[in-house]
Amino acid sequence: MPVKQATVVLAVLLALSPVRADSLDPDLIFRKSTTFKLLTPNDKLAVYGIDDPVVDGVACHYTTPEKGGLTGALGLAEQTSDISLACRQYGPIKFKDKFSQGDVVFSERRSIFFKTMQIVRGCDTKRNILVYMTYSDKLVEGSPKNSTSTVPIQPWAAGAGDVPKCADYLR
Repeated sequence: MPVKQATVVLAVLLALSPVRADSLDPDLIFRKSTTFKLLTPNDKLAVYGIDDPVVDGVACHYTTPEKGGLTGALGLAEQTSDISLACRQYGPIKFKDKFSQGDVVFSERRSIFFKTMQIVRGCDTKRNILVYMTYSDKLVEGSPKNSTSTVPIQPWAAGAGDVPKCADYLR
């Protein structure tokens, strides 16, 4: 009977493990171990890439710590809020839809309950620059840890026509 109960508890814990809040999972670029653990997974830094779902031609990469150990292996560890962000134009920029300042581009849970990492987008209308910020929040308390990256909207090819103005796509 104890084995059956342990199996049920493990199944419940796995069902509650952190999942991506966004419908599109980020692309894992690579991971590097930062600490060695003999019998359980190491702590790591992982680099992920995402495409902006509303702005073609912009990709963001973020680096996030991933806790190892037994709690990390089971998906029960609360991940830290130390996330760095870099976004770049990689092709012609095309807006698929209107957006609001601070719209969520991507989010994921960073613990079983209450903590979420988000990447949000805004537009510096004066300079025609897309602004991306990542931060984590908790139900009870927020996190002052954040990172910002900007993408000046530039013509992509010589002789390319006018560049779009992000202000024209704000709601």
